[in-house]
Amino acid sequence: MATELGLELAKRGHEIHFISYEQPFRLVGFQERVFFHEVEMDQYPLFEHPPYSLALAVAIHQVAETRGLDLIHVHYAIPHAASAWIARQMLNGSAGPAIVTTLHGTDITLVGQHPSFQSITRFSILKSDGLTAVSQYLRDETEENFGVPAERIEVIPNFIDPQRYRRDLEPCHRATLAPNGEKIVMHISNFRAVKRVEDVVRVFAGIARRMPARLVMVGDGPERPRAQAAATDLGIDDAVVFLGKHTAVEELLACADLFLLPSESESFGLAALEAMSCGVPVVASRVGGIPEVVEDGVTGHLLPLGDVEAMADAGATTLENDEAWGAMSAAARRRAVDHFSADRVVQDYEAYYRRIMSRNPDRIPVGEGEVE
Repeated sequence: MATELGLELAKRGHEIHFISYEQPFRLVGFQERVFFHEVEMDQYPLFEHPPYSLALAVAIHQVAETRGLDLIHVHYAIPHAASAWIARQMLNGSAGPAIVTTLHGTDITLVGQHPSFQSITRFSILKSDGLTAVSQYLRDETEENFGVPAERIEVIPNFIDPQRYRRDLEPCHRATLAPNGEKIVMHISNFRAVKRVEDVVRVFAGIARRMPARLVMVGDGPERPRAQAAATDLGIDDAVVFLGKHTAVEELLACADLFLLPSESESFGLAALEAMSCGVPVVASRVGGIPEVVEDGVTGHLLPLGDVEAMADAGATTLENDEAWGAMSAAARRRAVDHFSADRVVQDYEAYYRRIMSRNPDRIPVGEGEVE
């Protein structure tokens, strides 16, 4: 999401500098006004774990000093917000670039709450000039767990490019994924425990009992063997395809009929939004920020966490009625475009940048065509 935001801002005339330990996988080819700076790390025999956060601070300082950055936008509080604050202290503190931190989820709901990191997470958040969260749910979690006033956090959701994520995208791989015209049920994730990929397989098994269907599992991670074992135990190996990691998931979503997201927790649910933009109804857990994306009964169905039978019934019922599926598909696409399109959300970021920078008279607000 950070990469997509930077690229969208570059299209709007801003100069964008990505600073990271490796080039983002979505940063490909030449992009006008876009630069990448790799954080250099050396292996010191004195340290078992090289101090990446300090190396990052040095890299941010160098880029800010040589390129005259107006604003540093970091994603995840730990370690990036702390590194940005150190870099600005090296640039004479408050006279340096403004710092905006976007909270995405695990930095607040998991890592940041660990006793070893809670104090530094709170410090880094409070030292940021601006704070955004990808959902109201995440803003509430930050307020409750870190004592950060809710009014300090701006909710700016994740976004999609509707021209990239759409149902009529070519090429379509439907003939390959479902050669006999089966319904295509899809799941995309990092296959970690929080995604409950075994539930994905069990939900699909319930759907497959009522109609010919294929489950396409996109991604990889530590829970993949459990999902494969579940497919074997349920006797549906032949109907489940594990594709592994794919960068162009829009090509796969364009031919999906149903998307499953039975996660234990989601700060937003970007995969669900991408599916909706492709006109794919979503069956998901009613947890975290998902209800802010998926409208229950309109663009999909939200069920209690772990209720595999109810999810299977909702999915099968949706797929069995072509007219109802069509209405839900159209509503999903409409909601994605109307509320979460890049054109709409990136403008919100630009407006927020200007607001944050205008609070300090030593900084010039970002305007169209100026350096960001």
